Amino acid sequence: MVETQTPVSNIHEEDVGPKIEEMRSDEPEEVVGPQPPKTKKRKVLEFETNFLDGLPSAEMYEKSYMHRDEITQVVTAGEYFITGSVDGHLKFWRKMPQGIEFAKHYRAHVGSVHALAVSHDGLWCVSISKDCSVKVFDVVSYDLVVMMKLPYVPEAAEWIYRRGESRLKLAISEAESSRIHVYDASTGSSEPIAAVAGSHSSPVIAMKFNEAYGCVITTDSKGMIDYWDAASFEFPKDTVHFEYKLDTDMYALAKAKTTAPAIDVSRDGSKFVSFCADRKVRIFKFLTGKLLRTYDETMEAANELQRGENELFRLENIDFGRRVAVERELMAAEGVPTPNAIFDETSNFVLYPTLLGVKVVNLVSNRCCRIIGKVENTERFLKIALYQGAPKKTKKADLEAKVSERDPTLACCAYRRHRVYFFSRRMPEEVEDAAAGRDVFNEKPPEDELLAEEAIQSAAVSMPRVAIIHTTKGDIKMKLYPDECPKTIENFTTHSRNGYYDGLIFHRVIKGFMIQTGDPLGDGTGGQSIWGEEFGDEFDRSLRHDRPGTLSMANAGPNTNGSQFFITTVPTPWLDNKHTVFGRVVKGMDVVQLIEKAKTDKNDKPFEDIKIVNIELLDE
Repeated sequence: MVETQTPVSNIHEEDVGPKIEEMRSDEPEEVVGPQPPKTKKRKVLEFETNFLDGLPSAEMYEKSYMHRDEITQVVTAGEYFITGSVDGHLKFWRKMPQGIEFAKHYRAHVGSVHALAVSHDGLWCVSISKDCSVKVFDVVSYDLVVMMKLPYVPEAAEWIYRRGESRLKLAISEAESSRIHVYDASTGSSEPIAAVAGSHSSPVIAMKFNEAYGCVITTDSKGMIDYWDAASFEFPKDTVHFEYKLDTDMYALAKAKTTAPAIDVSRDGSKFVSFCADRKVRIFKFLTGKLLRTYDETMEAANELQRGENELFRLENIDFGRRVAVERELMAAEGVPTPNAIFDETSNFVLYPTLLGVKVVNLVSNRCCRIIGKVENTERFLKIALYQGAPKKTKKADLEAKVSERDPTLACCAYRRHRVYFFSRRMPEEVEDAAAGRDVFNEKPPEDELLAEEAIQSAAVSMPRVAIIHTTKGDIKMKLYPDECPKTIENFTTHSRNGYYDGLIFHRVIKGFMIQTGDPLGDGTGGQSIWGEEFGDEFDRSLRHDRPGTLSMANAGPNTNGSQFFITTVPTPWLDNKHTVFGRVVKGMDVVQLIEKAKTDKNDKPFEDIKIVNIELLDE
């Protein structure tokens, strides 16, 4: 995370370079000339540790649950999470004392769920779709209470009533004009009760109600930011501390030629934040409209952090390269959910998803103090929603200490995933049965996936289960696992039958670790699968790198398997869930150890070529 300098920032950074030492002589000496500035101390957030205890901290998500299609929306309402997917389905999830419970499922829209908005009191949820439909739900009872058909395509929606108001005011913007319509959801009428003129000349793409001041913050497709009063629908001149926008930084997005697809307001109403389209997180002071912070999350900033020495922001080069590739694909894709930034309940922290994981940034000390989900290198989290309360318990559970009852939970949807991921302060449980693991199969996979799986399983029945690698040092007999990893076995055995591996050298040999081969180029950079492209990992809980003689696929990151493979010479548990185990050595481990002892150069390549003569396949 790199912060760009803003002229209104009042947080002083530590000086870079050598520090000025105090004079140590008994008698003070007269100093001639200008005095150097005193070293400024970084501000410290009091009780930071206590505040962080109220946020999720686990490195891995505890559970994930399925939708039938890609999830694009996730919000929190009181003790409930609500998720929406591209097939128009909504799901309600209830926060339990520990973990999550499925509550209700709706086929809400014919088209994709374009946006979800929850009222400030957590009682109402609205969903809109490009099919011009609007659905209003009672969150506590999970009931669908209002259905509206609009004469226009909606773009954004927001509840704009304050606690105690009789009318449930709901603002909806048009996708093809700058108009905003206000409805009274309590009547169920599709006739608006008011229209907001505002200062926008382009479609409004995001709205957020600031209940503390009774104002609505809106942004449009040109990057313009506007305020208006939720009661009078006029500019709140008696509320804010400026008269003209020229006195603020509300033109910052337009100047940068970017937009703010989502907005979040701090609980005290003093700040609002947006993860902008230019991959910068901007935090504004509400009353003055001034920029408080700008955090740079562009690819250039990520590369700079990767080259730095702070281990919090660094990844293995292979892992970083894969994430960068996904990031480029994400930025070029259309119709994918845009990342959002949110405040915690204290208004001292901002959370937002990046290619490293979900960053937790302390706004007082101006530093990133935690990255949630950094090790989840196969998921690119996008939308996030945070729960920090204490769920209602049964009478028996009420006997527990209330302080320890808080179970902060972060819900995330990810790029091209059918799952919603829940992070807590607990790591996932280790279980033997994969079906009982952290990824819950609460939905039947799509039909095309089932057909593909059936084809793979039927092919696995006829696949060889034993392979003998004939090398220039001797024979290595291996048991294969086509039932657990059919695609990997199909790739390996097809290459073996076709003579792809014949004559290839063991190009990488590391004593006390493994021997690697399968690259036609002989330098670790070549080789491809039988399909001509990389294929996915096939992890199985019963197949681990827990012993010498483990046959596993080499890769350049998740789901980048080609033709290269390796055989371990010691247990290597750190490779679990990173490389696909697809076989075990059952005879010829002495040959493996003989190859392992070969003298190598600085690149771990043996001085004397050790080659595969051919690979024999057996059905036994």
